[in-house]
Amino acid sequence: MNQFPQPNNLWPNAVRNITYIILLLMIAGCQSGTATPLPSEAAHFVPPTSNPAQEQVSGSTPTPLPTRQANCLNQLEFLDDLTIPDGFEVFPGELIIKRWLIKNTGNCNWNSSYSLQLISGLALGAEKVQGLYPARQSTKAVLEITFNAPDNPGRYNSWWQAYDPDGARFGDPFYVEISVVEEIEKEEPAKEEPVVEETPADS
Repeated sequence: MNQFPQPNNLWPNAVRNITYIILLLMIAGCQSGTATPLPSEAAHFVPPTSNPAQEQVSGSTPTPLPTRQANCLNQLEFLDDLTIPDGFEVFPGELIIKRWLIKNTGNCNWNSSYSLQLISGLALGAEKVQGLYPARQSTKAVLEITFNAPDNPGRYNSWWQAYDPDGARFGDPFYVEISVVEEIEKEEPAKEEPVVEETPADS
């Protein structure tokens, strides 16, 4: 009896085993080389939690714009001249500070969007648009404008009135009236010569 099997009996089994191994390796290689698609960003898009249009730059605060007060009436009452009465005489080129006492008799509060504007006469060196003193309703205020007297002698006036944010004027107008006179040089009094009394000589 032979101790080892015949080669003819082992060969078919060996070939079959080797074929199985090769097929398994090929299958494993194909599976490892297949790319698995990753989820796209579009499929996992997360909407922002805040509205960019509502975000503000850090450190910047928007300045509120003056708005017109709804359903209120603008009114101004002239009360008194505090300086420079009518016909006040001044010299050519002299600076004049005119003050008026007025009252806000309406029910609107005046803010920086209100103004005083020249309506008649001469500006007399002042800006034709001035800021209106801020005043709450039912309160008094002092309005002040600095003028410059003309160079030529004569009588001059300058009329002003208040304007609201929409450009409509309101209230009592008020004015300054001056009389420019020639500056007369004062004559200096003649200096008196000292009188020297002569003492008679002793004889």
